Amino acid sequence: MTVAITSPHLKENAAEALKDAQLQEALAKVGPGFIGKRRAAADKMPEFEALRDSARDIKTHTLAHLDLYLEQFEEKVRAAGGHVHFAVDAADARAIITDICKRLGARTVTKGKSMISEEIGLNDHLEAQGILPVETDLGEYLIQIRHETPSHIIAPAIHLNKRQVEADFRRVHTDLPADRDLTEPTALLAEARGELRQKFLMADVGITGANFLIAETGTSVLVTNEGNGDLTQTLPKAHIVLASLEKLVPTLEDATQLLRVLARSATGQDMSVYTSFSTGPRRADDPDGPGEYHVVLLDNGRSAMLQGDLREMLRCIRCGACMNHCPVYHAIGGHAYGWVYPGPMGAVLTPSLIGVEKGANLPNASTFCGRCEEVCPVRIPLPKLMRHWREKEFERHLTPAPQRYGLKVWGFLATRGWLYRPATRLAMKALALLGGTRGRFSSLPLAGGWTRYRDFPAPEGDTFQAQWRARKASNRSTAA
Repeated sequence: MTVAITSPHLKENAAEALKDAQLQEALAKVGPGFIGKRRAAADKMPEFEALRDSARDIKTHTLAHLDLYLEQFEEKVRAAGGHVHFAVDAADARAIITDICKRLGARTVTKGKSMISEEIGLNDHLEAQGILPVETDLGEYLIQIRHETPSHIIAPAIHLNKRQVEADFRRVHTDLPADRDLTEPTALLAEARGELRQKFLMADVGITGANFLIAETGTSVLVTNEGNGDLTQTLPKAHIVLASLEKLVPTLEDATQLLRVLARSATGQDMSVYTSFSTGPRRADDPDGPGEYHVVLLDNGRSAMLQGDLREMLRCIRCGACMNHCPVYHAIGGHAYGWVYPGPMGAVLTPSLIGVEKGANLPNASTFCGRCEEVCPVRIPLPKLMRHWREKEFERHLTPAPQRYGLKVWGFLATRGWLYRPATRLAMKALALLGGTRGRFSSLPLAGGWTRYRDFPAPEGDTFQAQWRARKASNRSTAA
């Protein structure tokens, strides 16, 4: 489905998510399911931190010379018998893919998981052209039959539970016996496989994303745990790879280094179950493979990012580690972010792609605890980049007026120490007095977002600066 942008309504979306008991039950499993596994996988590899440095450097180097690597990649793809198409924006990419499908008379298209296809609204567009797209990743298949969007970039149906999946299968798979037993996860998996196997055999065109594109060989690299990507790209008449510009890496060796941090950061695996390298269409002596091989390279705002302050965001390898460790994502899930990319990476990428006017709320959905940067396999300084967008939001007067004026008052005081110190001491003493014997506030002006759910503690003691000066004076007198 085409993703409706609801990012401007993040606060309302978050409030609804917090009230959704089923969603909260599902989100409670995100942390234990990902955090511990990543830590265990990293701990088993002494060189993991050095690999992260190497991964960062590979991506940084590639972005600095992206024009050269794009030319090399295009040359190698064509030498292997494939075709490269450059799409400036989403409309270009949709048109290119549609033209290929219509030329081949395609009526059914199988798809591997691709966040870029979500970004450009490809499924709805194909359906409008009379072409049936079928998601073959199990999570994507589940949300497709529910007419939903992914809530996570690597686990798109993480917001669902087994009961919901069973109900959806009974609703959609009406040709199967009504009394079949779907209580076990293995039964659900077997039923999905049976349904999808028919679609693999029917498909005229297969569309996949790409985790990496290798300039040295013109190869696309696809990482999955289900094998659906291999069936999608080898059985149909044509394989279309849909990827954004920053997926380029220079060499096979670079790709293998990045693969070593990708799965460990994403799912805690040493390596994903399937890591597939595809170069060109089927050759004369190949037993299988597509008759045509196309790579659609999407810009859609990346070139502007490459030239600006957000360049580091283009190092992202879409592992999902930042959202797996984000306390805000754990509380509200992915749909609350209101567009394709959730979590800390979405808080930076979404305003870059759809504009700060629509995505300004997202960088505020962060505690700035720094866990996202701490676990990022390519060391993207996500808090710094979110702060960049907060500054832009403030500059363009997109923040609420009370917040803007409050920050201006604070800025006025903070740059005048002679005034700031007595003002803060006076404010603390007043709040401590008003807090009374209970020492907490159940409501407080300008802090309703906090006190609606929890008490606000009254200050205790003196200000930090006053305590620091007193400690230094005490240390001096002791030394004397």
